[in-house]
Amino acid sequence: MANSKYKSYPIFSSQCISYLASLLAVAIVLTLVLPSFLGTSPSLRIIDKKDDAKIPVNITTAVDSIGTRPREPFTDLKLAYDHWDSEVGCSRFRDKFRRWKVNKTAVQQTDSGDCSKLKLDHVSVHVKMVMWIPDYLDGLYECRCGLSCLWTRNEALADRADVGLYQFYSPPETRNTGEPLRAFVELEAWRAPTGHEDIFISYHSSSDVQATYAGKTFRTTRSYNVANMKRDDVLVYWSSSRCLDSRDATAKSFLSHVPHHSFGRCLNNVGGNDTALEMYPDCQMRDNPVPQWWDHLHCAMSHYKFVLAIENTWTESYVSEKLFYPLEAGAVPIYFGAPNVWDLVPPNSIIDASKFESIEKLAEYVKAVAEDPVAYAEFHAWRRCGVLGNYGKVRLASLDTLPCRLCEFASMKGGRNATSTR
Repeated sequence: MANSKYKSYPIFSSQCISYLASLLAVAIVLTLVLPSFLGTSPSLRIIDKKDDAKIPVNITTAVDSIGTRPREPFTDLKLAYDHWDSEVGCSRFRDKFRRWKVNKTAVQQTDSGDCSKLKLDHVSVHVKMVMWIPDYLDGLYECRCGLSCLWTRNEALADRADVGLYQFYSPPETRNTGEPLRAFVELEAWRAPTGHEDIFISYHSSSDVQATYAGKTFRTTRSYNVANMKRDDVLVYWSSSRCLDSRDATAKSFLSHVPHHSFGRCLNNVGGNDTALEMYPDCQMRDNPVPQWWDHLHCAMSHYKFVLAIENTWTESYVSEKLFYPLEAGAVPIYFGAPNVWDLVPPNSIIDASKFESIEKLAEYVKAVAEDPVAYAEFHAWRRCGVLGNYGKVRLASLDTLPCRLCEFASMKGGRNATSTR
């Protein structure tokens, strides 16, 4: 219409295209430049705290990009940490795992509870033939809520015991009022309550009292020397002297793909149980003139980047010293075991074998991490940046704190004054 009062312009005129191109260029510059001023990478999403719970954060770190960096064999752990600090850093790592979701019920609360439920202000525990609990736990404890707790193997000191603690044999099937409560402790996965116990103690949070393997009690008599350098010629440490067919088969299958040292009696390839003490003199304990093969476990494994950890039984929450030893020794566990292991360990602290479609893929991943100092350092970031998940609570629920927690439970039941079971 020639007489129209509105002029007609092409939709994509040269002026329009030039204008849009300018806007696009500005947007690209802002996308690339602003994150550097904000201290974040372009891959990070800045989210307002009020929307924190609604919008997922996509934060990539070193383990998300394994294989993109040149392979770099390394032995110096401190230098690997320095590389990780410069490329990733604690702030970014904390942001990534800020929403780390764990099942809080996998660990009992140890520092809470209604003090008004306590019926006794003093509880005496007579420890009877219990393995794994060392003599040095004996003593008088001051616990929560003003409760005192006597823990002793001495029958005379526990002449008025409120609790008899058993492991190797079943307690009496019934008890009378005035007799000690029957407590049974079993940290292996195969033992279930018989129904004759007043108190059942195990690794699982469903027990009356939980006792995890994560404390110091299991390894106080061992060498705690920890190596600063990691071997690069041999990647994996494994030690087992209880040769179970299923576990040995899993170990043999995996270890056939990676350079390794196998100590102990099972699949030994180093020439004897005590070879580690010859290989690592720093692991020798001065006050132990006759060394045992287990003395060097903690120290010897610290010289390796990885430790193979295979549980005897693969069941919920059964996470034993096989995993917690290497965590404390500064190695990365390659773990076969509990399906809910992430409820009990720090985020990004282990290599979970269940996440790989085959043993071969797992081995390829381990070898790739071994030659990526930035990615390897990230498996240690939890301890350097204070990112624990449930792990702090797991430590608090260990054997180390069992005396007070058992005494508190016994006090709530009334100790030896509890109603007869007959």
